[in-house]
Amino acid sequence: MDQVTKLASERAVVVFTSSRCCMCHSVTSLLGNLGVNVAVYELDKEQRGREMERELARRLGRGAPVVPAVFIGGSLVGGTNRVMALHLAGELVPMLKNAGALWL
Repeated sequence: MDQVTKLASERAVVVFTSSRCCMCHSVTSLLGNLGVNVAVYELDKEQRGREMERELARRLGRGAPVVPAVFIGGSLVGGTNRVMALHLAGELVPMLKNAGALWL
């Protein structure tokens, strides 16, 4: 099992970020404000960060930003655009509840 899959499956919500990424901060802030205890991995500070970055790039596809990469319930949801679209459509909270990230 690769490192990304292993880490993404350990918590209900996992976000791979970069310490210098403002959109990463926006996504993690949104999730935190919703009451989610997010596991955040800053790829530029992780020992195997480059390797994980390549794996995320492969999964997200050509041209997509690698960070933030949001996993909910062990499944890749996507980046900022996808998370914000889910939130605006009222679909993010139910997804978080189904993953056990929210209790109410």
